[in-house]
Amino acid sequence: MARLTDEQARLLEEPNFATVGTLNRDGSAQLSIVWIDWDGKDVLFNTAAGRTKPRNLERDPRVSVLVVGADGYRWVAVRGAAEMTTEGADEHIDKLARKYTGEGWQPTPGEQRLLARVRPEHVSAYGL
Repeated sequence: MARLTDEQARLLEEPNFATVGTLNRDGSAQLSIVWIDWDGKDVLFNTAAGRTKPRNLERDPRVSVLVVGADGYRWVAVRGAAEMTTEGADEHIDKLARKYTGEGWQPTPGEQRLLARVRPEHVSAYGL
């Protein structure tokens, strides 16, 4: 397991957007812009059941996460395997909504949220 420095982790704790890369069935890359979080050990993001990202992660849990600071000159990239759960997912998306928008999350009827947890296996960074 790789570790993030405090400065690298701070980039995830700030309201910076992340790009999450998963693998499509044919091996091509699938990229998504997401809200990102850090719990002191794992990189966390949230998605909804039925979307491409969770389907890809169920088939192949390998994932890359890139977070770029607002100035564009600081970034941290994390690679690892994602584990997804519904447990705590609604509370987590509400926390992220407050972090990024200042307001609580408004559920979409019938949508099931998923919390993705990525244990860092490889970390690289620039400007940190």
